[in-house]
Amino acid sequence: MAPPVTSQSTLTRLTRQTVPAVRTRWLFPALLALVYVVQCAWFIRTQSLTYDEPVHIAEGLEAWRHGRFEQYNDHPPLARLWCTLPLLNPKWQVDVQQLADAFHITRIAPNPEALAWRARSMNVLLGLLLGWLVWRAADQLFSRGAANFVLALFVFSPSLIAHFSIAATDGAATLLIFAAAWVLVRWRQQTSWRRTLLLGLLLGLMLLAKFSTAPMFVLALLWMLLLSLDKAVFDPRLWNWSKTIATLLLAIFVVWAGYFFHVSRLTVHDGTLTASFPNWSEPIVKSVRNQRNFSVLIPAGEYVEGFRELVRHNRHGQAAFFLGKVSSQGGWKLYYSVVILLKWPSVVLGLSLLGLALTLRRRLDAPNDVWIMSSFPAIYLALAIVARFNIGERHVLPLYPFALLFAGAVWEWARRIRGGPAFLVLLAGLNAADAMRYAPGYLSYFNVFVRPAESFHLLTDSNLDWGQGLLALRRYQHEHPQEQISLSYFGSVNPAVYGIQAHPLGENEPVYGTVIVSATNLSGQFLTNPESYRWLLQHERTKILDHSLYVFQVRDKVSDKHTR
Repeated sequence: MAPPVTSQSTLTRLTRQTVPAVRTRWLFPALLALVYVVQCAWFIRTQSLTYDEPVHIAEGLEAWRHGRFEQYNDHPPLARLWCTLPLLNPKWQVDVQQLADAFHITRIAPNPEALAWRARSMNVLLGLLLGWLVWRAADQLFSRGAANFVLALFVFSPSLIAHFSIAATDGAATLLIFAAAWVLVRWRQQTSWRRTLLLGLLLGLMLLAKFSTAPMFVLALLWMLLLSLDKAVFDPRLWNWSKTIATLLLAIFVVWAGYFFHVSRLTVHDGTLTASFPNWSEPIVKSVRNQRNFSVLIPAGEYVEGFRELVRHNRHGQAAFFLGKVSSQGGWKLYYSVVILLKWPSVVLGLSLLGLALTLRRRLDAPNDVWIMSSFPAIYLALAIVARFNIGERHVLPLYPFALLFAGAVWEWARRIRGGPAFLVLLAGLNAADAMRYAPGYLSYFNVFVRPAESFHLLTDSNLDWGQGLLALRRYQHEHPQEQISLSYFGSVNPAVYGIQAHPLGENEPVYGTVIVSATNLSGQFLTNPESYRWLLQHERTKILDHSLYVFQVRDKVSDKHTR
């Protein structure tokens, strides 16, 4: 039988119907992406540089200009190199004063706000890429409606706005862990060499994003060995040896490239270990028990040294604050579970837990790919719980995009219920309104069950106050020129860099008048005496600047005994 003949007019009519449909398909995601960018720009314009940002930027510039990965080598260089790409002109300078256990920023040229715009905008691009990947994954795992719903939750997620609007490493790690998990399940469907090379590239970049991604790298390689199209294979003779080894080698090469193909030398001679690195001011020398003499070359030796330093740091722990208690070492097992309960939007948390329950109870026919991808956040959370770094929700930020996928699963379930999608649209609107309560100070966000003025009793540091309030303080000083301000600021940047003139308030120093204290200093986790500034809570609190700086009016001069 001859095929039916389609007239030219019919083809024209079909084309006219299809083109608008394709355009409409992308209109809603594009609008949501624009909303996300606007919120990121609002954040960048109103939030001063946070505690870690200046050092990340300074180290990125040091790497580009001098090929050196020496100081503050506790992070791999990917995000630092990426965020400083617009700052390669020598006019951009960040002066870092090294302290015993911290650092102090004495000068930023030409000015801190212009530098922040350039460096932070690069991270916003990574946030947009993550949004697209989450949307794409939800579209292919579930449906277009689920993808749009997930993206609507994504663009009003305070943590995803804040941590992709600062020049730090947490956003890049979150993006690359999710990207690696998604490409892995795509590779499973078609184990071509092109996808193998793409996965190797992503895994190498993931290692360069943050040292905490190393377990995710091992997990991905294990999955590559075991996975076939429809099941996991446990016979080593049938494993994907060739493609897994190729991925491993390519990832190592990418890490080496990230350190500009540096080769370090490790030498042990007569019980003395000497590790020398390209462009370092001096080698590392220490005594070892091994009496054998040998010398070995190590590509990207700075990565190995940085990872070793991180393990040592974790063993000793770090000062932390949790539910009113201060610890010099951290290590609370419930810390991140409570942080998620307090810091994740209630709508997102509730929907993601519901989606997880629906898939576990088989009320929803979720693809196996969902469970393979879920192994990444599961392992990451388990390792975070046993770690001794209890300093912020950002350390479990990689869990968040995977949680959004389970929220997308709820959309698929709700489609079967009359009025279900409309109810979820309402919840997405409530989530947006919830996020806007803190706008543009998204870094300080707590959910609706926490009063903003009392959040410093629960969590501080990068959960609430990471030094981002200097622009708000400068505005306050301009509006109150008659007030002499005593300031206890938690941040690495000298407030004078932002044009702020204030008396630096020491621990237990008796003062009166306007006293402004960072929330993290109120908690006292990094102070010699954690209660140094809590005497201020007995005085009138007149304002909270940018959710992070507490303004007190001390009417009478306080004696020494009242501040101890």
